[in-house]
Amino acid sequence: MKYTEEHEWLQVEGEIVTVGITAHAAEQLGDVVFVELPEVGSEVTKDDEIVVIESVKAASDILAPLDGEVVEVNEAIVDEPNKVNDDPEGEAWFFKLKVSDMSPMDDYMDAAGYKDFIG
Repeated sequence: MKYTEEHEWLQVEGEIVTVGITAHAAEQLGDVVFVELPEVGSEVTKDDEIVVIESVKAASDILAPLDGEVVEVNEAIVDEPNKVNDDPEGEAWFFKLKVSDMSPMDDYMDAAGYKDFIG
């Protein structure tokens, strides 16, 4: 698993990258009350704002960590946004990207690096 400075986690399986937010991010957001996901089939570019999350504390965007095509979204978190707080690094993933160039993954942190990043 890799981590971004925007508090996203990335799990690679072949050419598919599953994206979610870290437990730290979910804790900072507070109780999540709304999630808007991208459309399946959307072509995204790294750093595009593609997910909107609203909580009792704030609204936030999730950025595309890589260029690719959205091949799946997790409708369960649209129906039950609180799942993001319950299992942010597991069942509450946001979307899956089909990625042709994985080289930017080398720029992201491993678990130890992310732990240091958040202090």
